[in-house]
Formats: sequence, C-alpha cells, structure tokens
Amino acid sequence: MDGEASFFGLAGKKALIIGGGQGMGESSARLLARAGADVALVDLAADRAERVAQLVEGLGTRGVPIVGDVLDDAQIPRIVAEAADKLGGLDAMVSIVGAAAWGSLLDTTPAVWDQQLALNLRYFFLVARETAATMIKAGHGGSIVGIASVDGQRASPMRGAYGAAKAGLISLVQTMAVEWAPQRIRVNAIAPGHIVTPRLYNTPQRVDAYANSLIPMRTRGETDDIGKAALFLSSDMARYVTGTTLDVDGGLLAANLFPRGLPGNNA
Repeated sequence: MDGEASFFGLAGKKALIIGGGQGMGESSARLLARAGADVALVDLAADRAERVAQLVEGLGTRGVPIVGDVLDDAQIPRIVAEAADKLGGLDAMVSIVGAAAWGSLLDTTPAVWDQQLALNLRYFFLVARETAATMIKAGHGGSIVGIASVDGQRASPMRGAYGAAKAGLISLVQTMAVEWAPQRIRVNAIAPGHIVTPRLYNTPQRVDAYANSLIPMRTRGETDDIGKAALFLSSDMARYVTGTTLDVDGGLLAANLFPRGLPGNNA
C-alpha cells in the first residue's frame, strides 16, 4: 500500500463515496483505500455501508459508514458534514448513484421524467455543491467525480430520460470545473459502458452475448474498471485534468454500433 499511496498522492487524504456500499462504489472505496485514503461510505443500507467500511479498515486506513438518502434534499448537508467531521475534512468525493428507467418517450410520464432527473442529475448537483462549499471553506481544493454514461453522449432509445439526465451531468461537470477551478477544485465525470454491476449478475445469457457483440473488446467491463478510473481522477495523477468525461466502455462509443433493442424483444 505504501508504494501505491506514494504513487497516487492519496496517503492520508479524505474521500467521500456516495453509493459506496456495493458495486462501483465499493470498488472505488477499496481502491482509494489501497492508495492510502481514509474513506466515508454513504449508503441507504447500514449493513452495506458497515461491510465496506470494515473492508477499508482491513486495508489499513479509516472506514466510516454513513447511512443516508441523497435523494432527500434535506439529508445532503448532514451527510457531507458528517463525512467531513468524522474524517477530519474532505479531499475527494466520488458519487455513484443512478439507474435507468426503460420505456419509449411516448410512454415516459412526467413523473418518470422527474424521477430520472432526480436520480441521475439533481442529487449530484446538490451533493457536489455541498462538497465544494466544504472544500472551499477548508481552503485546500480537492477532486469531485460524478458518474455519467455513454447514453449521455449519443441517442438513448428506450431510456431517453436517463440519457438526457446523464448528458446534463456531463455539461454540469464542465461548468463546475470552470467555476471552481480558482479554488483548486477539479471536477470530472466517468462514462461507463456495459459494466457488470450487482443489478446485472443474473442477466440472461442471450442478453450478455448481444451486449458483448456491440463492444469492440467483446466483453463487459467490471466494477473495478470504474473504480480505477475514479482512483485516477481523484489522485495527483490527474492534477491537471478537470472538466472532462472519461469513457470506460471497451470502445463502444468509438465503434458506434447502435443497438435497436435486445434479441427476442420488439423494443
């Protein structure tokens, strides 16, 4: 760990992971801890947050579980303040919360539209703003990383509200990067392609084969692929990187192979 901590410049730094109890959040927490960072884990479920906090402790740094719901505006100031207080400050924040609602635009109700923007964009604005204010008050800058999607960079049929929200997040990240650069806060996004997360462990084999056929590398990514990108963007290795979106998609966007629904579906 000592060599990695020195390499990334994260030894003793304080990181907040929103959605850190499983999947990409757990991977990000583990990799930042291996690089020497103390980590606060926010999750809806106390058992998930505590499990990953113990994993972080096992790697030799501090793990702090925090139970909270970032979709509740009123909880966000408390969540960020609790993380900063228990860790002794904040140097990095990685936000990994979101999901896509499937359905055509004609079937997308205003309620679904609002829910998708809240789940994939609005909360990130509020958490990032609160985190930035904490970093500015401390006067030492920091790094903020949000999770976008390849769906925010092209058409997103059958998940249009999700794609629109992620496109908004990409734009928002650029604006945050420019506005907060004088305070030495870097803001970047990661755009995953097809990543095997806990939601996808039971994906039917036909769907796996179809998804893999669209990816030049012919395989879905793993949660650690996103965690490694979060580690890079949070670290001194990316000290001159801000306002960018890092695609982690196995070449999916470059190939421009466009799905028209899943095999056996009419979507």
